[in-house]
Amino acid sequence: MTPDSASAFSHLDTGTLPRAEFAFPGPLRDQLVAAILDGSKTSTTGLAVEYERDGEPLPEAGQRSVVVDSDDRPVAVIEVTGVRVVALARVDLAHAVDEGEGYTSVAEWRAGHERFWHSAEMRAALDDPGFAVDDETQAVLERFRLVADLRHADR
Repeated sequence: MTPDSASAFSHLDTGTLPRAEFAFPGPLRDQLVAAILDGSKTSTTGLAVEYERDGEPLPEAGQRSVVVDSDDRPVAVIEVTGVRVVALARVDLAHAVDEGEGYTSVAEWRAGHERFWHSAEMRAALDDPGFAVDDETQAVLERFRLVADLRHADR
């Protein structure tokens, strides 16, 4: 992303776009946002149960959203390039690697994500203290591209 392309989005009213919040505010969100901004993160995984619980439709190719950092500041605009819903047991290595978190195997990816999904924060967000995933849990595999880095945009 060149400075010119960032300033081209300085007129963008980010308030009209949906928000993309990766993980919960804190170190993990900071790591994920940095990976989006440096281009190493081009995929993410959600759980179908989250969309169902919140009554939200699944993302669709072409949708844009504003990525916010841990301080709730808009830092980027991303665009969905593809979405698949698969059982956790069917997540592939390419998706795991493209999450930009340094995973080198699906097993490593799964262990990291299970720690997050089984965390007290996630269980509280789902209002289910015993929430757990298994091989059949439906995962929403989303691919996206960075459209704009808003950190240096003229505001």
